[in-house]
This record gives sequence, structure tokens and C-alpha cells, in this order.
Amino acid sequence: MKLQVILDFLSPISSKILNVDIDVTFKSIQDLNFDDNSIGWCSDKNLHLLSSIKSGTIILSEEGEEFCKLNSLSDFNIIIVDHPRKAFASVLNNFFIKEESYSFISPSAYISDSTKFNLDQVNIGHNVVIEDNVELGNQVSIGANTVIKGGAIIKNNVKIGSNCTIGGVGFGYEPNDLGDFDLIPHIGNVVLEDNVEIGNNVCIDRAVLGSTTLCKNVKVDNLVHIAHGVHIGRNSLIIANSMIAGSVTIGENVWVSPSSSIIQKINIGDDSVIGMGSVVLKNVNERDVVAGVPSKIIKRK
Repeated sequence: MKLQVILDFLSPISSKILNVDIDVTFKSIQDLNFDDNSIGWCSDKNLHLLSSIKSGTIILSEEGEEFCKLNSLSDFNIIIVDHPRKAFASVLNNFFIKEESYSFISPSAYISDSTKFNLDQVNIGHNVVIEDNVELGNQVSIGANTVIKGGAIIKNNVKIGSNCTIGGVGFGYEPNDLGDFDLIPHIGNVVLEDNVEIGNNVCIDRAVLGSTTLCKNVKVDNLVHIAHGVHIGRNSLIIANSMIAGSVTIGENVWVSPSSSIIQKINIGDDSVIGMGSVVLKNVNERDVVAGVPSKIIKRK
């Protein structure tokens, strides 16, 4: 692929091109160990690393451009954009990532006869189990060894990783007359709306009544537990090792950092941030940034 192809692709968002040899042919994407036939990006906080680069093409911000001028760096091609990481991701997706096929069902997968789906719109990995009355939308991908329990609704363009359980029974018990704990039946389901992405080793419990719901464009990292009756608003991100307890409501555009724990039945407001390792015991207002054990407001966005 010629550099000119990538330049044409980035032209709507590229404000400047420096030192460019448009006859370069690209063969790979690289980190900051470049050669003549590679392309990558550099964040503003890592600009000091550019001093060791002697070739290749790098996507930078205007701050990166100034750094290169001040340090007389001209051994590599430079493409200037407002958001280098975003531009680099676009290049990756358009030129270097093979488009996923949605017409594969592993012979080792079990799919209940009552499951509703289109054969040419799913990618179902090895040893996947899909139980009764599940609905799968179009362009759904499910990784190996994942179990989708009965009644789950998975909408369009949803990606689920390996070794997940979607729709299992939650941890809800009530003491009986002898003081022993009996499980409260969970007869609800899980709903994953359009463009939800679930990592590996994730557990999302079905609701006691109603639905545990992840709204459009929610992204969930590896090793996350989401308990029964949780509602997560559009475009929120739940990062690795987080635990969301039962009946929590999380708003839109919320960032839940790694290893956070959120107590049951509280509300997390829109556009808020839960800091790494936080233990959240009280409601969080819109745009609040909280952190600590127990969590406290440290600033507002």
C-alpha cells in the first residue's frame, strides 16, 4: 500500500503533512520501533521518544509538530491531525484489520431450537452454549466457551468474548424460618442493546424481575461482574475487575475504573467517573469524579 492511499484517507482530518515521501510502500503497523515501511502514532506525553526515530511515518498532534521543529527532527514522515490516536485507530480499522465474518457456527456449539437468529449474521465460537428462547440480532459474535442462558436478548452488532456467562442466576437469598438462606428465584433476563461489547471472563446476571440491561454502545472489559437488575446507560465503560452490585443504575457516558466496587441499589449519574479501586457506597451525582475507600468526590468534570 502506498502512503498516498493513507494520506487520501486521512485528508478530511489532517491539517498538515511534513517530510512526506509519498512513494513509500507500507507493509506494517508498528509501535515506536519504526522502519521505512511502517506507520504508527505518538501521544503528546511520549514525544521525547521521537528523538530516537530515524525512519517511518508517524501520526502526531500540532504539539508533536512543534516538538519536532524545536529538536530538528526530520528523519521520518509526519502527518498532523487533531487526535492522533483516533486517526491511527481509523487507519488500523480501514487498512490492517480483516473484516469479521458473520456466517460461522462451530460444530461444537449447542444452540437451542427455540433460539431466534439469522444463520448468515452470527459468529459463534467453539463450545458455545445458547439456551432456550434466546434472541440474537445481526452481526453478533460470541467467543469460545461462552454460555448464553435462557431468555437473553442480544441485539445488533454485539460482541461477546470467551468464557462468559450471560444471564445466569444472581446472588439473591432470603433466610427461611430455620434461619437458612434460600435462593430467591430469578425469572428475568439480560438485554444487550446494539453495539455492546463484552470482554472475556465476564458474568452478567439475569434480573429477579424485568431485565438486567446494557444500553447501546456500552463496553465491558475482562473479568467484570454485573449483578441482577443492573441498568447501564448508553456509552458507559466498565473496566477490568469491576463489581457492580444488584439493582445499581449507571447513567450515560460513565467511566468505571479498574477494580471498582459499587454497592447495591445506588445511582451513578451521567458523565461521572469512578476512580481506580474505589468502593462506592453512596449515590454519585452527574459529572462527579469520585475515588477512594469509601469513595469521596475529588472534583467535578
